[in-house]
Amino acid sequence: MSNVTPAHADELDSGAAKLGVALSDTQKQQLLAYLQLLIKWNKAYNLTAVRDPDEMVSRHLLDSLSVVPYVAEGGERWLDVGSGGGMPGIPLAILFPERAFTLLDSNGKKTRFLTQVKLELQLANLEVIHSRVEQYRPERPFDGITSRAFSSLADFTSWTRHLGDDDTRWLAMKGVQPDDELQALPDDFSLRSCEVLKVPGCQGQRHLLILRRTS
Repeated sequence: MSNVTPAHADELDSGAAKLGVALSDTQKQQLLAYLQLLIKWNKAYNLTAVRDPDEMVSRHLLDSLSVVPYVAEGGERWLDVGSGGGMPGIPLAILFPERAFTLLDSNGKKTRFLTQVKLELQLANLEVIHSRVEQYRPERPFDGITSRAFSSLADFTSWTRHLGDDDTRWLAMKGVQPDDELQALPDDFSLRSCEVLKVPGCQGQRHLLILRRTS
């Protein structure tokens, strides 16, 4: 029995159009298949606090797609830190099949789910890492590092400093503009821009903070 309905598909279609994000038929099918897996596994694995499938299209899929224009600006190798149920990493991996996405989480249940998504959706550009972020040591820096409701900006930047360099962009997805957190940014990080995200169907404010590291 599928929990994903034609109404969910319509909401994804219209929401993506409002965001200016073009989806191929394959990408639509993959996003809806991901939603189906999220609904199914969430019952046992507690992947997201959002329990109602009717809320998941806007709060998970469209919210993740809202950062597509900023990811599109460049970068071959991306890291999604504290990926949890896979937002925004999995939708971004679906949208950018030519780029490499690494999803990192310290929770074994969540990385098992992410691995299952990778297998079922055949996402060859996706790597899942079960590790604490401060212990993760990739071979080279990432071009972009994303987080969504992962931690404070100070912790996000401090814990991932070793995973990027002066060319890396850090993209932190937040609710209201976190002025207090910006005050507490480490000295070697600066705010490049703060973008207001208009997510179709989402109540409340959404912001994207784009940060750079300066040596």
